[in-house]
Amino acid sequence: MTKSLESSSRRDFLKSTGKVGALLAISFSLPWQQGQAATITKIDTTSSLAGLELNPYILINDDGQIILFNARPDMGQGTYQSLPLLLAEELEVDLSQVQIRNTDGQGKYGAQLSGGSSSIRTRWQPMRKAGAAVKEMLITAASKKWNVPTTDCYAQLGKVYHKPSGKSYTYGELVEEASKLEVPKNPKLKDPKDFRLLGKSVPRPEIPSKINGTAVFGIDAEVPGMLYASIQRSPTILGKVKSIDSAEAMKVKGVKKVVKTERKMPHRAVEAVAVVADTYWAALKARKALKIQWDAEGSDKTSTDAYYANLRQLAQKDGIDYPEKVGDFKGVFQKATKKLEASYETPFLAHAPLEPENATVWVQGDKVEVWAPIQGPDGLIQQLSAYLKIKPENVKVNVPFMGGAFGRKAYFDYVMEAAHISKQLNAPIKVIWTREDDMTQGPFRPGMLDRLEGAIDEKGALVAHHHQIVGSSIQHQVFGVPLKDKADDWAHETANFEDSPYDIANRKLSFNLAETDIPILWWRSVYSSTTAFGQESFMDELAHAAQIDPLAFRLEMLADSPRFSRVLQTLAQKSNYHQKLPNNQAIGIAVARSFGTIAAHAITVSKQGKGVKIEKVVSVIDCGMTVNPDNIKAQTEGNIVMGLTAAIKNGITIKDGITEQTNFHEYNVMRINEMPATEIHIIDSTEEPGGVGEPGLPPIAPALCNAIFNLTGKRLRNLPINLDEIG
Repeated sequence: MTKSLESSSRRDFLKSTGKVGALLAISFSLPWQQGQAATITKIDTTSSLAGLELNPYILINDDGQIILFNARPDMGQGTYQSLPLLLAEELEVDLSQVQIRNTDGQGKYGAQLSGGSSSIRTRWQPMRKAGAAVKEMLITAASKKWNVPTTDCYAQLGKVYHKPSGKSYTYGELVEEASKLEVPKNPKLKDPKDFRLLGKSVPRPEIPSKINGTAVFGIDAEVPGMLYASIQRSPTILGKVKSIDSAEAMKVKGVKKVVKTERKMPHRAVEAVAVVADTYWAALKARKALKIQWDAEGSDKTSTDAYYANLRQLAQKDGIDYPEKVGDFKGVFQKATKKLEASYETPFLAHAPLEPENATVWVQGDKVEVWAPIQGPDGLIQQLSAYLKIKPENVKVNVPFMGGAFGRKAYFDYVMEAAHISKQLNAPIKVIWTREDDMTQGPFRPGMLDRLEGAIDEKGALVAHHHQIVGSSIQHQVFGVPLKDKADDWAHETANFEDSPYDIANRKLSFNLAETDIPILWWRSVYSSTTAFGQESFMDELAHAAQIDPLAFRLEMLADSPRFSRVLQTLAQKSNYHQKLPNNQAIGIAVARSFGTIAAHAITVSKQGKGVKIEKVVSVIDCGMTVNPDNIKAQTEGNIVMGLTAAIKNGITIKDGITEQTNFHEYNVMRINEMPATEIHIIDSTEEPGGVGEPGLPPIAPALCNAIFNLTGKRLRNLPINLDEIG
């Protein structure tokens, strides 16, 4: 099945309406756009839109057609529904009454990066205000037409009604009059108790198309005259081309050219060789026939074994302290009679999205158009314009659905590759990475080491705590942030005092930077997936050393953190934590806050011969006010799967500069028959929304290892673990 990915635009929509009329376009000022006024513009659909500056999230024409814009690309996390739903709630329309379009990276839409579980957190108020403002304007327009007070009017399902008479106007019938009104600066938002859509299980509108195959993903893109490119990269990732013998490759039917190209990563560019053909199969077949000699340029000395040896050495040295510290950790720890020290290691991991990296790019002189599954069209415009040395306004980005990403598709090397080849051939080029490319080339989640120290007094209270984080830095490698005299302020996620608010009188955090040539990047939940493992595993070790139940131990230190306490108390109730289990079963817990959301898990395990089986995962999540509880559960289930996979399946290892895992037969993921029973409970909350796509992942590994300790007495500090050989 093939699909044409058309470059839809607002102009195309206006032309396609088939009728001259007014269009209402409105957006509300976003936090990063302070000082920029909200705009409303009347547009004649017969006029040229060239150069017309708008900032729209809602478009309504006089036929009553409504378009709501989704400003964060959808990689499966549900933004295609959730952001338009914020608008629809206040606008008083159902999603069945609207069309949804993705934004295209233009600055007028604000930040458009899908990442950091930030979509709802940053757009909760602005998008609702945009919807509420339009609704107020439409009501005002109707009241003027009827010559009645606005208090006699109300909006419902795309119409404005007059209460006393029952008369109504559709939004389309009011848009002309509404377009003449001033935009309300502080529209009244609905009371959450009156929500019709938010907080309810509303079906996601894109799901049917994903089931029946009509949804358009990046890999489906087709452009007239398009050629395919398959790229051979150095097996040592950072290698250089010494020579190319393309004679056999050029004999493959359909091959057009073999060209030298490059992979532009944020921290450096490396050479590669591309085969360009009129079909992907021909390009891939010819690529396998290439004979290339590579110069490893010293990267053949790179190995994960050497990397971890360096981490262990660095862990013996003082790190750079984070500003947040209390008391005198060093003095209290040195004098303590009961103290513990432990180190925890987490592996490098690949993202392995179901849809591998791909991009279709057409460079035409000083202009370029892109069709690609990317997490941030605005970021791509900036990077691609700088790379091609053209004006940002000359970069057009079309954003389809993504078949998974987990952070990988916010790293635009694959788009740059397509652009580099397109510029050479003066044709639209579609680059598709193979699964082996995706698995072996990186970037990877960085491997990390967490060293912890704690002191317990004679009453069993934790009086001193130090969490030392050792590893490479995404900020440093990807963004060039200097860290000579500064701790990486991303790396202490879930361990900082806000995310882990344990009341400890003497406490500090520190960081040791480990430089690496291995390409690294954020992975679902970023550092929280590594840091929480050490933080929450060690908290259990301390509880056992103090001879206090791990749940009670935590609750004692979280007495002044009611949201944390409520999550843990709910977890205890829902998981039957205090119930006596059979001798061959045990339960472990962990809690972590990340991306504004608190998540906790209770995992029950059982003995299986020499190994251990995961029987059940009970999860409690406090993400504040909710948009769609079904989606929260789906995202938490996804986090459970990825968290368990990261804990019990093999990671990425590199030897002699070459990644040893090439595909899913060597880089395993959990299968459906391995999935334990799950229960997910959402705390009813009136707090501002937190993230959902990532917070459920960090507490999984520590909860599992804490359960295994309670079952077997074996403390597991290095991931991944082999459930079949715990003994």
